[in-house]
Amino acid sequence: MTPRPTLTVGIEEEYQIVDPQTRELRSYITEFIDDVKPPEMEYELKPELHQAMVEMGTPVCSNIEQVKEALVRQRRYICQLAQSKGVEIVAASTHPFSRWMDQPVTPYARYLGVLEEMQLLAQRLLIFGMHVHIGVEDRAFAVDAMNVVRYLLPHILALSTSSPFWMGRRTGLKSYRANIFEDFPRSGISDIYPTPADYDALIQTLVNTGCIPDASKIWWDVRPHHQYPTLEFRVCDICTRLEEAVAIAALFQAIVLWLWNLRRKNITFRVYRRELIEENRWRAARYGLDGKFIDFGKSIELPARQLIGELLELLAEEVDELGTSAYIDPIQSILAEGTSADRQLRIYEETDGDLKAVVDHLIAETKERI
Repeated sequence: MTPRPTLTVGIEEEYQIVDPQTRELRSYITEFIDDVKPPEMEYELKPELHQAMVEMGTPVCSNIEQVKEALVRQRRYICQLAQSKGVEIVAASTHPFSRWMDQPVTPYARYLGVLEEMQLLAQRLLIFGMHVHIGVEDRAFAVDAMNVVRYLLPHILALSTSSPFWMGRRTGLKSYRANIFEDFPRSGISDIYPTPADYDALIQTLVNTGCIPDASKIWWDVRPHHQYPTLEFRVCDICTRLEEAVAIAALFQAIVLWLWNLRRKNITFRVYRRELIEENRWRAARYGLDGKFIDFGKSIELPARQLIGELLELLAEEVDELGTSAYIDPIQSILAEGTSADRQLRIYEETDGDLKAVVDHLIAETKERI
């Protein structure tokens, strides 16, 4: 039998660069990259589509304890570096009031190419995400796990929401980012691929017909990574609090182990159609934890918090096996007190709609426990 996946963990985060005086986004990534060179640069600072964004990623970590330590160091580094240059860092998936029309695209060939292809859709993509990689070396299992885990993606999105505002307006959604990104092709929930050959055939067709250069342009909420032996989860908003990001990474790791343990017993979880999962994904983006999801096995609506609680019970043995209970515990606090989106909305109400106060809150919360 194929060995158990290593279940290594890596987290990529896309941070906002913010002017502490105006609280607006600040186009600064090229200055970061030009001014900070090795050996001064402890971590690689990666540009993204807009100059007001900086992407960073942890090393490959063998367990959740290591990834938490790495994420603490990473956030501490980028926050201190930013402050030394007169700017601040925010971990949230949209800026409360900056306008995408005012944000220049990073002047590198890769991003100019995206702008040329996607036009206004690319210019409008002023969103910030978090990607979690879980080590899965067996490709057949990676594709099978992708098929099954799609059902649980709305649950995790609801736990991570941090984008309730857009261009100075309260959107009425908890994750506006999730809907902005859906305008891109090859995004959202994937179809079902019974075998790796079926998945490869799709990629090859898209490459042969000039749709994409390679599988890196597949932007689904979960995908087998095109370069690394990982299953990459892309559904989440970026978590403002570090411990919540770690908790969600630990949850993804436990889910993959749960699916592996089912596979060892020659059983699996039911695979649902994309259209059904998209209904729960919309509810997660719209209402977050305050909404209801559809339990498709029972064909009934149930509170999101209840179904997420059932998911945690389902994963209890895997969490014990991994020894990650302490790292997953913050999810109970999220269920009780809400997500970053909920906290932002509370600040907004408490300050009579002061979005600069929301930005100040996000700056402070991004630095917590680093």
